[in-house]
Amino acid sequence: MAPPAEPRAADVAYVVRSWPRLTQTFVLDEVLAMERLGLRLEIFSLARPDEDITQPELAAVRAPVTYLDGRRVPREHLRAFAAAPLRYLRTAWYVARHAEADQGYRVSSRAGCFDMAVRLAGRLRGGHAPARLHAHFAHDPALVALLVHRLTGLPWSFTAHARDLWQVPERAVADRVASASVTVTCCRAGAEHLRELVVPELHERVHLVHHGVDVGTFRPPPRGTGRRPGPPLIVSIGRLIDKKGYGDLLAACRLLKDRRQAFRLEVYGDGPLHERLTGEIERLGLTEEVHLMGARPRRELLPVLQQADLFALTPVVTADGDRDGIPNVVLEAMACGLPVVTTAAGGIPEAVRHGHTGLVAPPGDAAAIAGLLLSLLVDERARRRLGEGARRAAVERFDAAPASAELASLLAPSAGGAR
Repeated sequence: MAPPAEPRAADVAYVVRSWPRLTQTFVLDEVLAMERLGLRLEIFSLARPDEDITQPELAAVRAPVTYLDGRRVPREHLRAFAAAPLRYLRTAWYVARHAEADQGYRVSSRAGCFDMAVRLAGRLRGGHAPARLHAHFAHDPALVALLVHRLTGLPWSFTAHARDLWQVPERAVADRVASASVTVTCCRAGAEHLRELVVPELHERVHLVHHGVDVGTFRPPPRGTGRRPGPPLIVSIGRLIDKKGYGDLLAACRLLKDRRQAFRLEVYGDGPLHERLTGEIERLGLTEEVHLMGARPRRELLPVLQQADLFALTPVVTADGDRDGIPNVVLEAMACGLPVVTTAAGGIPEAVRHGHTGLVAPPGDAAAIAGLLLSLLVDERARRRLGEGARRAAVERFDAAPASAELASLLAPSAGGAR
């Protein structure tokens, strides 16, 4: 009788900051897409999430999940040194001399990232090493993956998104691009920024791959579906944090009310600004018009988008440089055939073309935002025209299927080697 076959090693070990995160649907979607395309994955999370709600699609993920959090264990370092003394010492020296890793946006110190890298390297040595590591986000996850690469020689890559791309020190980001065989980002502005940080010879390692949207699931409602009774419905979805610009959206709503324009705004999401925004809604006298609906799984948001008249999200670039890439909720609203009122922050203008798929105001300009909202609230034909343009753009430029295939080709075992 033949011995049982040993389990096949993973093609890609994903390194993420926290798994799962309710708002990081783009990571969940990517994992599911890679698995559908035949890649075998493992997920290594640096921390455990502190969230009560999860996306139902999480149940379809086949990849095992390992959490790397925990206190430092000296014997793990001793084992790492014994396994590859020169690699360990060179990695420890790298950590010691790269003080910039403790600056800017981060959660763990560089010493803490070294501990997690040693722990992960030990786990990979103990079993079957994956063909490559892929980190989501340019801060702690990318640093851990880089250190594991130095400890083991495994090739690695990473995806940079928004805050992690703009708030990690430029020297640290450039060093991570130089070390990785592939760097991915989700918007043109991010790709241009990454290429500006490195020598021209490294530009070909930077790839623009949009997150994309499932245009089969996110689609306009069936013809003949009646809209909800009442005033026109504006929907917004996003974490209640500074860079989403909700203060500007509320100020714009006050201007709409001053012009006696009927509307209802529903904001879906939660975050540290919930209490402040609740107070602002009361101060502006908008308790009848504006409602904070709380966080919801994405499945519950699809019918909300399909019943809305328009979608609004008004991000800004914060004083410390934080900004959005292309928020997935914008693409989901476009795929549902909604006109989008937004701002020219981050990578948003790449998706929302003013006058074609939505209307775009300068960031932080509440009066301009109010004017754009008013122009659509009073003009159903304009809403329909822009909504049809948004749906076309989502299908033609942001369909998740070709984006997933492109990413899979970059992460496949044959793509790239150790650096």
